[in-house]
Amino acid sequence: MHQRLRRALDLARRSVDGEFEGTADLLVFCRGFCSALSGHHRSEDGGLFPQITAEHPELAPVIAKLMTDHNMLEHLIGRLVAAMDEGADADTLHDHLDGIGAIMETHFGYEERQLLTVLDALALEGPATALLGDLAD
Repeated sequence: MHQRLRRALDLARRSVDGEFEGTADLLVFCRGFCSALSGHHRSEDGGLFPQITAEHPELAPVIAKLMTDHNMLEHLIGRLVAAMDEGADADTLHDHLDGIGAIMETHFGYEERQLLTVLDALALEGPATALLGDLAD
């Protein structure tokens, strides 16, 4: 899932650079990335994380930190969307994407270090999209 989101961020950056034709591509790739990242975090918060804390209550502080990161990323995504709506230039959009990318990478690294072993052993209930977001398909 994280690799797919990294690729979506790369596509968003490339669309800002005009690599694809037309402004519609900017909207598709940037808004698509924003939607995918937000959906991934909503799915984790509402589906995956409750299952983890039910099986591993000692991970509650880790989950709380991850959810705080989700809130921060959602704020940054909102600022990017507002910048797109205002017709911001490429440099401004890149600044927003760079900020999101930096927090996202730190967040993903922490999540992977803290939870991958647990996730490998956990019998998750529910479809992947409900636990990880629409890109999990």
